[in-house]
Formats: sequence, C-alpha cells, structure tokens
Amino acid sequence: KSREPADPAADSSPKLAPAEHRDEAASKKNLCVKAAKEHNIPEELNKVLENKVMETVLDLSYVKLSVVEMTCLGDADSEGIVSKSISSHSDLIPGVYEGGLKIWECTFDLMDYFSKAEIEFTNKTVLDLGCGAGLLGIVALQGGAARVHFQDYNSTVIDEITLPNVVANCTSEGRRMGSGKDRKASKPPSKRLRKAEGSPDVLNMCRFFSGEWSQVSQLLLNSNKPCTKYDIILTSETIYNPDYYSALHDTLAQLLDRNGRVYLASKVHYFGVGGGIYLFEKFIEEKNVFRTSVVKTIDQGLQRCIMEITFKNSC
Repeated sequence: KSREPADPAADSSPKLAPAEHRDEAASKKNLCVKAAKEHNIPEELNKVLENKVMETVLDLSYVKLSVVEMTCLGDADSEGIVSKSISSHSDLIPGVYEGGLKIWECTFDLMDYFSKAEIEFTNKTVLDLGCGAGLLGIVALQGGAARVHFQDYNSTVIDEITLPNVVANCTSEGRRMGSGKDRKASKPPSKRLRKAEGSPDVLNMCRFFSGEWSQVSQLLLNSNKPCTKYDIILTSETIYNPDYYSALHDTLAQLLDRNGRVYLASKVHYFGVGGGIYLFEKFIEEKNVFRTSVVKTIDQGLQRCIMEITFKNSC
C-alpha cells in the first residue's frame, strides 16, 4: 500500500509503476541520463510560499504534499511527474520519477538519530542527497551548518516542495532551534503562509540541484562557484533499487571529504524493488573504498537501519 506523507507510523515499500511504464522508462533511461540543473533562489521569497498549504511535523514546516499533487499542473510540473505518478498509481517510475513527492519513513528515523546521538552540524558542509522534502538538510541548517546543498532527481520536487520547505523554515516563526530531544510529531490544522519574514541570509548558505547523481556530481565539481567536499552527506531511502548502487557509490566517493561521514537510513529490504541495507553493504564491501557501520536498528514494523559510511583511510 502507499504510505501517507509525514506519517511515521505508516510503513511500506515503494510501489513501482506497472510493467509497461517501467519498460518505457528503462528504454528512455538507456538513451539518456537526466541532466543536472542548479535552481536559482527567487528574490521574492513570498512567491515561493504563495498558495502553498503548510503542515508541521517535529517542529518543521512542510508543504502539504496532497495539495501539491492537486495543484501542480502545467508549467509548475514540466516533467509531468505528478500526473504520471497518479495515473500509474506508483510511488516510483524508474528514470522518470524517484519518490520525491512523499516523505518516507526512514527520514524520521534519521532525524531521531541526529538528536539522540547528538550529531554535530555546527560549521559543517552538508549535502542532503535525494532530499525530497529536504527535512534532513533543514535540520542541519537549524543545527548551525555552514553550508547545506539539496539534491533531488526531479526538478519539480525541488521547485514545488524542497525550496518552499527551506524558505518556510527560515522565517522568524519557523526557525525555532531547540534540541529536538522533547519533540513530538504534531499535525495541527493546515495553514497558509502568506509572508516569509526574515532570515534570507540562511538561504545564502543553500544551493539546490536536480538531476541524476553522476550529473550533479560533475556539475558541482566543475562549477564556477567553489565547491569543497562535504563533511556530512545525509540520505534516506535511496538504496531501494540495486541498479542505482554504482552511481550512488561513485557520487559519495567523489563528493565526501576524506574525513567526512555519510548517514544513510534504509529499510532492510524493499519488497518488489529488490534493494536494501545488507545488499548495499555488500556492494560497498566489494568496492573496498568505504567502511560501514550499522549504528542503529529499528525493529518496529518492517525492520529499518541507519548506516554510517566513512572512507577506509579516514582518521
């Protein structure tokens, strides 16, 4: 079944598109790789939140995704991922849409881990890889990160979900710091944010990218803007498809600082898709570049894990 957005209690593996959609997507994917694009931050931040309905979870504001699905039509969704996802009743259409219209369960696992393990973001450079709603990167921002970059496969996700969420949490009301230790999931009535006040400087610490991982890596490494390697890379539920493991591994190897850390959250196994934490761990071992450690296991519902990844020759 399909899980509802931002509902930590719900649990599922992603639903693939029907076979005919997958075959078409695979054919298109073999012909071309989705190009990388950097998304500009609009000068008028009010327009980013215009007509957006917001909810809150764990003291973070986020765009109500069901409303995005209803309103994101025409030019707002040049990729057509909303209509394709709805028409195929699918959470994933490989090579076309990669799940960014939902907030997946392991995101909350990783946020909880940050708090309990007291992960330090102060003055760190952070990449939220496969960011979707961008909640992990937003937590890093609120934790004092010096620079946070957000990447998702789909440009529609960046423009309609990630960027609005970052703007919403950079308002004077939304950027409550807090330790997170006493936070509880909350779902007050939805409200419209009509004005984004204050803290545009925080957005100067952010960059937003869409496109396939290898393409984004090349864009970052060859950018005119200086881009040092990342101290921390955060990624949640990105290892559901073994076909993507090579691109993900290479991206981590290219973008992670020599003494940096990756925090990856995943289900143990993704039924119907084939990936999972132990399969990815085996893949990494065979590459012999990184060492891995499962730092937390969550046994509620379908078993989930948090893995820490570092270079083998790191300090």
